[in-house]
Amino acid sequence: MDHLTVVDEIFLRTHRGMGTPIALQGLWRTREAMEPALLRAIHDRLRHGDLGRRVVDPRVPGARRSWHPTTRAHRLDLLPNTTGADWPTTPLRPATHGDSGAAVGPLSENAILVWADALGTDLDPEFAPGWRLSAARLQDGGTVVAITCSHALADARGLIHAVTAALRSLEPTDSAPAGDMRARTASSEWADAASQWVTIFGGTARALRQRLARPLVRPAARPCADKPEPVSNSGRHLRPVLLTFDATHWDATASALGATPNSLFIHLIATVLWQNGFPNPTITASLPVDTRDEPRVDNDLAMTEIAIQRTDTPATIRDSAKAAYQRRISSPAGLPEEILQVLPDPLAYALSKGAGERDILCSNIGALPDAVRNVGPHQCTRVAARAIHPDITTFPRTQLAGYFSQLDNTYTLAVVSLAAHNDSLSTAIDNACASAGLRPAPW
Repeated sequence: MDHLTVVDEIFLRTHRGMGTPIALQGLWRTREAMEPALLRAIHDRLRHGDLGRRVVDPRVPGARRSWHPTTRAHRLDLLPNTTGADWPTTPLRPATHGDSGAAVGPLSENAILVWADALGTDLDPEFAPGWRLSAARLQDGGTVVAITCSHALADARGLIHAVTAALRSLEPTDSAPAGDMRARTASSEWADAASQWVTIFGGTARALRQRLARPLVRPAARPCADKPEPVSNSGRHLRPVLLTFDATHWDATASALGATPNSLFIHLIATVLWQNGFPNPTITASLPVDTRDEPRVDNDLAMTEIAIQRTDTPATIRDSAKAAYQRRISSPAGLPEEILQVLPDPLAYALSKGAGERDILCSNIGALPDAVRNVGPHQCTRVAARAIHPDITTFPRTQLAGYFSQLDNTYTLAVVSLAAHNDSLSTAIDNACASAGLRPAPW
């Protein structure tokens, strides 16, 4: 049986109104109009693939929630809306997402992110489909395709794996879902519950012994970076940006600075935050770490962190990040993380609230597989991976998130600002890139 992990359940609770909602999104662009039949084939493969699953609650106390296959999915979302077999080519009026069904015109360049940001609504891995495939015609004659999924279903690498599998096998099929998800049985749930309780009791006892063995001393005051002020939602709003960079130039710039492409990325995001008005002298960065040992659709990640000072350079960040990747942000109070899966949701949320949240998030997704370079006969000119926050009302501690990926000789940087002062974001990015010697281009 395929059970939810602790990380899966943290993201699941956001669908229940606890925390910041997060959906992952992959975007592709082609120069030509993509055929609806091809998009329907991709939609069908995704529906029968590893994204085709939903959460089922356990019947045995202490057992974990599990994933069960489902082919239910949101319909293929095409813009301009079409009722016929062919995609209309004549624009009727400016395009917006969420129309009543009337045909609308192709998207302009500056409308792509507005359209894409609206695709995360109605994603629910329990009671409604947790993913959506969408495509829009562009005014330049090309196509932009978006796959958007609940973060409970997969992390970035997991979503890329699901899309790669769909693109490698585009023939429609009515077969059963891929993977080894099996129907749950009472005996397997009792076994899982027993294993969970053994882990929890054993880990809790160890944590208590270690705590009692320590000398009783008054803890020293922590740096301000580790004691953030309570997060206020006042005036905060989202501002997404997509940029591309020549990978050869980026790598050469990093090398000249004694850095790696990754540490230059982290330094750039921190610099953007300071340029955008962040007042503190220290920025704490959250760094996701991919922990999977084989390609699979899951949340298979851990988090680590580094503190960045204004005097830090891409070279010094290289050293601190290298050390940080060897450690992980620990579970609450040293208790076994599995305890979060047996507690009621409100209590589990209270214990894990803010887990992994720091001033900035720097997610280096890495090189994208060759399979995403082409969609059927169409070559992708741009590919991006990022997170969005549909219907957000609760803002995290995170002020700025960056998602960094590579396709061929192009690095794509997706930035999502969650700060109150986003009017100056474009200027902040321009200044940060100029100071690093980088030359951004629009996505």
